[in-house]
Amino acid sequence: MAFTRRDFLTRVGQAGGYSAAFATMQSLGLMPMKAMAAEPIRAESGAGAGTKVVVAGGGIGGLVTAYELKKLGYNVTLLEARTRPGGRNWSAKGGDVVEFVDGTKQNVTWSPGLYQNMGPARLPSVHGTILGYCRELKVPLEVEVNTSRSTMLQNDKVNGGKAYVQRQALNDTRGHVSELLSKAVAGGALDQDLSKEDKQRMVEFLKVYGPLDKTGSYKGSDRSAIKQYPGAGAQDMIVDNDPIPMHTLLDANFWGGILYEEAWDWQATMMQPVGGMAQIPYAFAKALGPVVVYDAPVTEILKSGNGVKVSYTKGGVTHHIDADYCVCAMPLTILNKIKADLDPAHKATVERCAKSYRGSYKIPWEAPRFWEKKYNIYGGLSFLSQGPSPIWYPSANLMSDTGIIVSGYMDESNDGFAALTLEEKFAKSRASVEKLHPGHGAELTKPVFCGWKHIKWNEGSWIGTIPAADYDTITTPDGPIYFAGDHASHVVGWQEGAAASARRAVQMISDKVKAARLAGHANTTINA
Repeated sequence: MAFTRRDFLTRVGQAGGYSAAFATMQSLGLMPMKAMAAEPIRAESGAGAGTKVVVAGGGIGGLVTAYELKKLGYNVTLLEARTRPGGRNWSAKGGDVVEFVDGTKQNVTWSPGLYQNMGPARLPSVHGTILGYCRELKVPLEVEVNTSRSTMLQNDKVNGGKAYVQRQALNDTRGHVSELLSKAVAGGALDQDLSKEDKQRMVEFLKVYGPLDKTGSYKGSDRSAIKQYPGAGAQDMIVDNDPIPMHTLLDANFWGGILYEEAWDWQATMMQPVGGMAQIPYAFAKALGPVVVYDAPVTEILKSGNGVKVSYTKGGVTHHIDADYCVCAMPLTILNKIKADLDPAHKATVERCAKSYRGSYKIPWEAPRFWEKKYNIYGGLSFLSQGPSPIWYPSANLMSDTGIIVSGYMDESNDGFAALTLEEKFAKSRASVEKLHPGHGAELTKPVFCGWKHIKWNEGSWIGTIPAADYDTITTPDGPIYFAGDHASHVVGWQEGAAASARRAVQMISDKVKAARLAGHANTTINA
């Protein structure tokens, strides 16, 4: 049997997840490495006149779908179960409530002006589609500090559990590797691979890259650790010439925390909307106006004749909408629970995929900004090898009195976290901060656990690995029923994927509407 490119990409995804698959697609030239504006939807203005579409779900996928359909003149209704737009795009603030499926409720009591993006929290510069909508809808953006060399790396197995500053771990690793490679070059180990001229150039490069001294040794540098910063008068800079030993760095296994920013979609510049990520869905909702019906959970999607009949409840009353098409932009975990008239292939795919949704969580706390005042940390992430990780420092409202710090952004399946009570989760989260910033764990207040497996109308954060056959199915319409959401894209977990899938669904519907009209026109001409 032939081994197709899709087979290859599927295996990459199974081994390394969607980020690996997506990066591989880019290396194969299938997707750009730079941000590109989304291509315009190929449909004439007013192309949707006389065609009715119901969009189920008001996350980014549903909002983009409705927005683009409305621009083309379709008669659109968007049904959203919540009283707000955005789905997983939620910037929680004081007065909000985190509600679980089992009825558990946590009141958010943070001080005025503070918020936390419970779902998506950063916009990569390569995500041209969602950034394009920020421009179009005039959503102001600010820098999201995704990485800082002042953040911390910690492993219980080394340094007595005391954290290292990321700057030191990174540069000492680079120095040691440079010294080893320099010795290998000098010892002739690379004579078959390098010419005499290349060997000389390599040694000169390593002296700078390390940096190495005149003997080819690494003994620390001002890139790594400084005992005394330069100042006025006699206060000169004193460099710490006692680097972290290489065997300690190998034992620490800090590579994930050091290299995460090199991922193609995590590189600078990262951005966030001023005032919270939810400014994006609220901008869509404002543009859509009465198109959006809130507090209206969909209960049934039924094929009827040449269209669909969508049922929903509002105010305890069941309502029905007859339409030509339905775009289902709900999480598959929710679609799997309602009465949906899907063919066997789509139904089986939804059932399988619903079981694979991940259980990502965040635990934010309000605290005085000790990380800025005492650790020179302004945004970025610190990583721990044991316990809730990472520690995510806020980029907004720098140098204000208090801020929201996240201690734990992981999947609940890690380390038996799902089985813990809320209080036990909070205790572990506090302990992570205490490991990195001794004495400051006690300053954390007003914790909230937002575990997306438990959140009403989501019941999962994003889809896990999806087999190629199921991906092909969920990206193919089932008669008049189409699908949108990050699960219907190769950019899982990101708003970019949801937006791209929505535009694709609108394009497919518009193509079908155009083809039907052309066929009708041809029949009319023949009959005439």
